[in-house]
Amino acid sequence: MNSPPRQLALALDHTESYGRDDFLPGPGNASALELIDCWPDWPANNVVLIGPEGSGKTHLATIWATAAGARVISAHALGEGNLRQALATGALVVENAAETTDERALFHLINLAREERAFLLLTARMPPSAWLLTIPDVISRLRAMPAVTLQAPDDVMLRAVMVKLAADRQLALDESVVNYLSTRIERSFAAARAAVIALDNEALRQGRPASRALAAEMFRGTA
Repeated sequence: MNSPPRQLALALDHTESYGRDDFLPGPGNASALELIDCWPDWPANNVVLIGPEGSGKTHLATIWATAAGARVISAHALGEGNLRQALATGALVVENAAETTDERALFHLINLAREERAFLLLTARMPPSAWLLTIPDVISRLRAMPAVTLQAPDDVMLRAVMVKLAADRQLALDESVVNYLSTRIERSFAAARAAVIALDNEALRQGRPASRALAAEMFRGTA
């Protein structure tokens, strides 16, 4: 018997919603959300936002950048020649700051932000004490910055995140599918994202709905 034709899952971009109303609050991100919402009444002008992959750092940084008129730059793009331009609006997000390849640029950025009383938000997966840095002055300045950490999601948050990720992909997930997946994956935002993407792609390839039956075929035995 011939197998049913399999559709090609195109690698289309799926825009995620990063508005304030799209952020899902919960116990694990309450402190970080409070920090973003209380700007400009921060404990210091320079703060560090820490959390694992997919925990919501970019979403929170985008919310703050919109409110503060901040520019956003990757740590890899940070250089001593573009610091004043980066701080031109008086507020800046440096994403994945731990991955900087120019410690001196980061050092001068922190000093310049302090001199100009600009706001600086650094995002990273690990606290500054775990960054692979060698310049003592950079290390001391980073460790002196207030930091807030995004925690791993609880069960309720994990399910809500999967529903949101699916909605961003215009994929409707039945509650039974969400409940099944939540018991078969690691309790992390990154695992939730990977599961939704994998289920969506497989449903497209097979021309089937993203049902619990399909989820069971894909994730059975992964608990």
